[in-house]
Amino acid sequence: MSRLEEKIFQEYMTFFEKAERERRWNVFQDIPWERVNRDASEELALCAETFCSVEMYLPDYVANGINLVRKYFGQAWFQANWAYEESKHSLTLMQYLLRSGKRTEEQLTDLQNQIFEKKWDLPFHTPRQMTFYGCVQEMATFVIYVKHRERAATEGDECLRAIYDYIARDEIAHCRFYQSVIKVLLEEDRPGTLADMAHVFANFEMPGVGIVPDYDSRILKMREAGVDRNVFIQKVYMPILKYLGVSRHEMLAAQRTALELRRGGEGRRDTSIEGRAGAPNLDNAAPQVLSA
Repeated sequence: MSRLEEKIFQEYMTFFEKAERERRWNVFQDIPWERVNRDASEELALCAETFCSVEMYLPDYVANGINLVRKYFGQAWFQANWAYEESKHSLTLMQYLLRSGKRTEEQLTDLQNQIFEKKWDLPFHTPRQMTFYGCVQEMATFVIYVKHRERAATEGDECLRAIYDYIARDEIAHCRFYQSVIKVLLEEDRPGTLADMAHVFANFEMPGVGIVPDYDSRILKMREAGVDRNVFIQKVYMPILKYLGVSRHEMLAAQRTALELRRGGEGRRDTSIEGRAGAPNLDNAAPQVLSA
């Protein structure tokens, strides 16, 4: 095990120990199912169904993600733990839709069949880029669940509020692990890691884009909770840079450097955990609009 891999393994052990000690929750015992508000709005149910739909691409997320990092012990074991926790999210949301009376088993089976007709593919193709993608995606998901937690509370659905609370806790914990790994990678290769961060920011999309049934119409309802591009910049982009100790000036400089590399044909192909694949596409220097 290299020095870099040893550091990442230690980050995973820190993450796992805290998860076991503070964060485990039980779908059957910890959710206040008796506090479901069956009179809550259809919009609230549609948003829960959309979250559930995105979570149900779990087989693709797990297969693609774990194969990309399978030779890195800390990263691979994190993927296994991540999969267990994410599987609870979709199961819990399915139970909510059934117990609230908002959906029938037949409706959910039909939704599942539609979901499994399409496949999620990796948006980036190196471990380092995907680590940063995970960081951004988990932070964005955390922010979205927190917004919808407030919406559930407003509608008097304490069950759904509690569900979103548990899921949001998991998502921010996942984000913190990815951030800890990125900090290690910045120590090892700051210019290369910054270039990959700039690439991911410029090309970021949430995982449900283009594959969740009726995605565009669902997103219109999701955004009513107050999640838009400004929220992405203020609650996702800026906090991530601050946590990692990267200034906006440094990020912009990384974007310019990466563009120069690409124009000069100096990009290199490296699929190791610390490497990047060629020169990134940074034509759009700002993060893409938050899509879910």
